[in-house]
Amino acid sequence: MKTKILIVDDEPMNLDFFDLMLSKLGFEVISADNGFDALEKVKEVHPDLILLDNVMPKMSGWQVTRLLKEDDAYKHFRDIPVIMFSAMDDVEDKIEGFELGVDDYITKPFNFSEVIARIRAVLKNREMYRQFFHNEQRMQFGKALSDSVKLVIGSFQPPLEQIISDSEDLDLDDRASTEKFVANVKKETSDILSSFKKLEKDIVSFMELENGDSLDSSLLMEFDKRIRTHFLESEKKESGQLSGSSHQ
Repeated sequence: MKTKILIVDDEPMNLDFFDLMLSKLGFEVISADNGFDALEKVKEVHPDLILLDNVMPKMSGWQVTRLLKEDDAYKHFRDIPVIMFSAMDDVEDKIEGFELGVDDYITKPFNFSEVIARIRAVLKNREMYRQFFHNEQRMQFGKALSDSVKLVIGSFQPPLEQIISDSEDLDLDDRASTEKFVANVKKETSDILSSFKKLEKDIVSFMELENGDSLDSSLLMEFDKRIRTHFLESEKKESGQLSGSSHQ
């Protein structure tokens, strides 16, 4: 599954440039030319990262960020990292952006290599946060599962001991007592099976949680691989052009 990046810029040239370059690096690129469209795309595709121009008509990058981070309508998208572009290099403007929830800031005109480096850094930080959160969940779930196992095992003992005790005193010639004993065994067996099924569901959920932490790491590794391939090819082309010009 490709990492999805939403590019928000009111300049078509910038949208086309990022679409071309980031697609080559293996990203799925989604474009929006204004803040309102960007917010709709966020709901539609839930991107992994947003590259957001600050100075746009109708709605600024700050306004978009504020809605994403503070408005309840977008509470499910608050964890999406945001890298903001701006022609302004004022420290106070950057501080305001960071306070709103911007993860990184790039001043125009930008260098594409710097953009790639910052994208990688933000994605890596996001992965580390998710792994930390995942580990916390796993620890809590593991403790809850352990408590469930103890509870289930503990709940088995009294009814089983009672069944054993009743069986020792059971008079098989007494039809009523025998039927009562059988009915009790069926009831306790049914309760034990229900407890086992609940425990099984908890174990399956825990196993799913165990297997759910490798996705972001693989995406980042694939990204690194594509970056190396892309820039090595660029270096080879440049080297070949220099070599060709030296023979002319």
